[in-house]
Amino acid sequence: MIRLGVNIDHVATVRQARGELYPDPVQAAVFCELGGADNITCHLREDRRHIQDRDVPSLKDSIKIPLNFEIAGTEAMIRIAQQIMPHAVTLVPEKREERTTEGGLDVAGQMRDLKPKIARLKDCGILVSLFIEPEDHAIEVSAELGADAVEFHTGSWCHQMAACRRTREQVALTAKLNHASALAHRMGLQAHFGHGLNYTNAMWLQHVEHAEEANIGHAIVARALFTGLKEAVQTMKELLNDPRHRP
Repeated sequence: MIRLGVNIDHVATVRQARGELYPDPVQAAVFCELGGADNITCHLREDRRHIQDRDVPSLKDSIKIPLNFEIAGTEAMIRIAQQIMPHAVTLVPEKREERTTEGGLDVAGQMRDLKPKIARLKDCGILVSLFIEPEDHAIEVSAELGADAVEFHTGSWCHQMAACRRTREQVALTAKLNHASALAHRMGLQAHFGHGLNYTNAMWLQHVEHAEEANIGHAIVARALFTGLKEAVQTMKELLNDPRHRP
C-alpha cells in the first residue's frame, strides 16, 4: 500500500490571506485523518507565508497519525525540529522568491552542511527524508548522508505527463520513477514522492514498485472546496492503491 501524506499548508494560506484565526490547519488535519490520511505534512517556511510556529506543536498534539515536518536545513529550523520532535523531518530547498518548491536539494553540493544536521535529527529519533530529484547520484549521496528516506520531486514529471498524448509516453516517463525508487530501495532508503501530484496522475504511482508514500497538498485542498476534505482524501487514497484505478 502507498501511504498518503496530506500537506495542509494551503489551508493556512487561506487563513493568512486575511490574518484571521480560520480556517484552522489543525482542524483540517483532523478531517484528513478521518478521511484515511496516513500522515500530515506541514512546511514551516522561513518567511512564515502559511504555517506559523504555533501550528506545528498544535498539529503534533492533535493528530494520532505521524507528523512530517518540512523545513529548510538551516540551524534555526533544525533547532525547532529538535524542540517539537515530529515523527519525520523532510529537508527541502527554499527560496523566498519562489511560489512553491521548485526542485530537489543539491545534496552533493551541501554534503558538509547536511551530514551533521541529519545526524542530530536522527539522534533525536526523528526519521529524516531528503527532497531530491529522481537521479541516481542524488540517491546515492542521500544514502551516504545517512537519510532514512528520499522524497522524489515529481513536479517536472507531472508537467511532462500532462503534455503526453500517448499512453506509451506516460509509461516511459513513469519507468524513470520506477528506476529511481528501485535504486533507493537497494540503497536502504524509503521512496516517497511529492509535488504536483493530482487526481489525473497520482494513480500512475501504482506502476512504481517500491513507492511507499505520496505527499500531496494543493490538489487535495483544492478538491476539498467542492467535496470536503474527508472525501477528497478518501478519493486520493483510492487512486493510489485501488487496482481499479491502475492505468
